[in-house]
Amino acid sequence: MLCVTLVTTTASLAIWTVSLTSQVATMTAGAAATLIQHRKVIAAAVARTKAKARLRRTMAAVPLAGIAAVGYFEHRDFQVWKEENPDGDWTDYGCEVGTISAQVIDEVLQELPEEVRPGRDLVLSQLPGCQASPSPE
Repeated sequence: MLCVTLVTTTASLAIWTVSLTSQVATMTAGAAATLIQHRKVIAAAVARTKAKARLRRTMAAVPLAGIAAVGYFEHRDFQVWKEENPDGDWTDYGCEVGTISAQVIDEVLQELPEEVRPGRDLVLSQLPGCQASPSPE
């Protein structure tokens, strides 16, 4: 009786092990497929962003077309911003963009040698009519 019980238990455990192994293999394959799909989506988004930046640089190189391109791109950026900030206006948009740009400029200036480096919030303090947000660091 004991031998029959041990054989039955061993067989059921072997079947259960095979079943779990199959489930793990299926989940691993699904995770790998999802990872590949996400990498493709991210790569496409990065390529699209780089193409937009390249187009903007090209348009900026041609003076008359550059002026029109700047207006067009800023208007599109404002429309996207407006969807996220329905109560905002051009002044709010300008302040937000100016503040972010000033923070980037401040970060770039901080990479200069210490002897010629301006104060940490020099550019942010020069923004007229905007509430300067504290720097992220």
